[in-house]
Amino acid sequence: MTGAPPGEDPVPESAPAEAVAERVPVEGPLAPSGLRVTEYTDPLCPWAWGSEPVFRALRAALGGQAAWRRVYGILFDTDDDPAPDPAAETRWYEEFVRGISAHTGAPHAVRLSRVAATSWPASLVAKAAERQGEPVAERVLRRLRESMFVLGEPADTVEGALAAARGVPGLDAVRLAADAGSPRVLAAVRADHRETRDPLPEVLTVTGPGPHPGTAKETGAGELRYALPTLVLSGPRGHRVVPGRQSLESCLAAALAVAPDVSPLPHHRSAEELLAYYRSLTWPEWEALGPGLRAPASAVVVATGNGPLWLHPAEAAAYPAPVSGPPSPR
Repeated sequence: MTGAPPGEDPVPESAPAEAVAERVPVEGPLAPSGLRVTEYTDPLCPWAWGSEPVFRALRAALGGQAAWRRVYGILFDTDDDPAPDPAAETRWYEEFVRGISAHTGAPHAVRLSRVAATSWPASLVAKAAERQGEPVAERVLRRLRESMFVLGEPADTVEGALAAARGVPGLDAVRLAADAGSPRVLAAVRADHRETRDPLPEVLTVTGPGPHPGTAKETGAGELRYALPTLVLSGPRGHRVVPGRQSLESCLAAALAVAPDVSPLPHHRSAEELLAYYRSLTWPEWEALGPGLRAPASAVVVATGNGPLWLHPAEAAAYPAPVSGPPSPR
């Protein structure tokens, strides 16, 4: 199999280093501060899932001062050959994810049913959800992540990805299905695939501390791509790359370096407001978004293999899988 996206010729080689300035992402609207954030991610990537507390806190701190764009890098691509022993591969990957969770504190599923066959369906649905506005897109992406890392059933088919999104507030499910199957959304994800495989020179020789410093990865097709997740921040004073697993402080420092007019916003939501806004929170997210706060008694607790997940009661009622267990404070 080739490394090309479905229905497309192999992607071209990366641009030369002297063309770096032309390759810094500039798509999307411009915020008043001039700050743009491009997030290279994948709905089924365990390191991206583990970085959610930092990225949620970064978005909260930046508020409307940054234009934020997600690029779906396709972690599980069409060039991945089937495993000779799927059950053995699943158990190996399950341990791999548990090892990452030990570093990030993120939940992992008690039992993973299989390794994701492909990231394309989840990425198409996530990209299609963006056409219904940021709140819907955020919650659909969250559901797609939780399909793998909470429920253990990766959304690696279109049907599974659409099912994971059911019940998201404000979602037009019929429109989501139509958009996910449209040529326009497919073209957008293909463009994301290409962009992720044209990394900036800064990530080619990253030597930061492990276990995930963000050095560019080689794909099965022999290309280089951004490690997932990676942020590229651009503004009036140039650009900065924040690859791999990084702290909130590192991300904010990069934002201020390229857009000095940014003024980070303080935490101001109560525990009830946080849960109502995000609808789903992990332990590390409580620590990042509401230091010192405790989950409200109304929160519904979902047991995982690495600590609880707290759901808003309305989210629990609309969840794509049965949830049980008494509400519990943190």
